[in-house]
Amino acid sequence: METGSIAENYNNFFEAGLSGRYIPLSRIEPLFGKHKKVIALDKIGSSVGGLDIHKFKIGHGKKKILMWSQMHGNESTTTKAVFDLLNFFDSDSDLSASILNECEIHIIPILNPDGAMAYTRINKNEVDLNRDAQDLSQPESRVLRSAFEEIKPDYCFNLHDQRTIFNVGKTDKPATVSFLSPAEDQERTVTSTRKKSMELIADMNNMLQQMIPGQVGRYDDSFNINCVGDTFQSMGVPTILFEAGHFPGDYKRERTREYIFYALVEALNSISHRKINGENSENYFDIPENDKLFCDIILRDFPVVRAEKMEKVDVGILFKEKRSGENILFEPYVEKVGSLHYLYAHKEFIRCDRLISPLKESDLDTKWLEDNLRIFQEN
Repeated sequence: METGSIAENYNNFFEAGLSGRYIPLSRIEPLFGKHKKVIALDKIGSSVGGLDIHKFKIGHGKKKILMWSQMHGNESTTTKAVFDLLNFFDSDSDLSASILNECEIHIIPILNPDGAMAYTRINKNEVDLNRDAQDLSQPESRVLRSAFEEIKPDYCFNLHDQRTIFNVGKTDKPATVSFLSPAEDQERTVTSTRKKSMELIADMNNMLQQMIPGQVGRYDDSFNINCVGDTFQSMGVPTILFEAGHFPGDYKRERTREYIFYALVEALNSISHRKINGENSENYFDIPENDKLFCDIILRDFPVVRAEKMEKVDVGILFKEKRSGENILFEPYVEKVGSLHYLYAHKEFIRCDRLISPLKESDLDTKWLEDNLRIFQEN
């Protein structure tokens, strides 16, 4: 795909009605009637709490794709990208028209509307839907399985977010986008089905490297048949896990949504315009695996009293996401204290002793961090 032309016009596809991290059902419902290329918008089920689960159908081709977002309710970046994608299909571009001519695309924008409203990973019964693929104990899980069995997709896109802790390989590059071709067995056998997923991922990676070089990772492929991706892949349907991660300074994930949008278009373009047989899957393994080497903040050479002795240590801080009304707050907490030379940070403060006197390690609590991180930033 000519990524330049799509990128130049991204503002035309950007869904301005969706921004930030809190994307409940009530924020997407006003957008349902605006998409002229959508063939059908159906209610396909209800959540534990009685909220509607919807599915878009768009395109009239023979190649069927099923994608779903917000299986985990607090993972909303891909939902924003999905509505950017719908705007793209409403455009008059030759590429969007050719994709819709070749593909029939089914999109469940929010599979877990209760979790989206509460901004939690789990559903209202406190079940992780991505560990319920075998038991199908939850209504949301059964809705997805029914859609899968009815549509009989040729490809599945499982859309998620990942935490800010992930980096690419051993580098200081954040994993802004990560992919996975899920395993089908404990041995992680590279089957013909997995190879097709791998080939599509390689295509997306080649494209993204032009935009965010070094910021694409490969997610861990440990096998768990209770996960939806592993289940669908083992049923012979090429399935791709998309993980929307951190772009520097982008805690609202507006830049990341853009890269997920490009990846979705690239994958659909590949499916539409050439045969995916897995023969070009080997480049998938060129993508470095994710590691977990990031903190949100590191205070370097920070004076802390430990065992009644003042030491200079590094303090690794992570943010915990907390809903406040329709806003998401990022509350800092101390994750690690010690020599953290092996970790990277999205923001570092060096020689903090110039700003603050030593304190006991036990005093490094949330209130202290909230009071003082502003001081660090101002200095």
